[in-house]
Amino acid sequence: MSVKQISVFIENRPGTLMELSKALSDKGIDMRAFSLAEANDFGLARIIVRDVDEATEVLKEAGYVSSLSEVVAVAVPDVSGGLFRILSYITEANVNVEYLYCFLGGRSGKAYVICKVSDIPAAEASLKKHGARLATQSELSQL
Repeated sequence: MSVKQISVFIENRPGTLMELSKALSDKGIDMRAFSLAEANDFGLARIIVRDVDEATEVLKEAGYVSSLSEVVAVAVPDVSGGLFRILSYITEANVNVEYLYCFLGGRSGKAYVICKVSDIPAAEASLKKHGARLATQSELSQL
């Protein structure tokens, strides 16, 4: 039940993030979640979108280097301790969290945690065992 995430490499200079956003905006690509990490010379944008295939094609046409990866998306009640519980379930399965980012789901009243983990099936099994609700690509697309 993992979700596809697009990772895009961009130069670490003024305007490149705006240019990436414009390339997607010009083609009507709606970003549902977005994260940006930086290193000295480049940035790495991680994006969840409604239509992964269309977005990757737009990025390719615009000259961006991108890749797809599978991540775990979890719907979490927007309350204190929500992230802690999710992380404790993943840790219980002896799964490493490589990175994560969170966002609020608007009117849904939920927060969403996007996790890149070392073992997706083990993380998902532990989350399900504890009653955590995994989010689907379709659900994230409708937020």
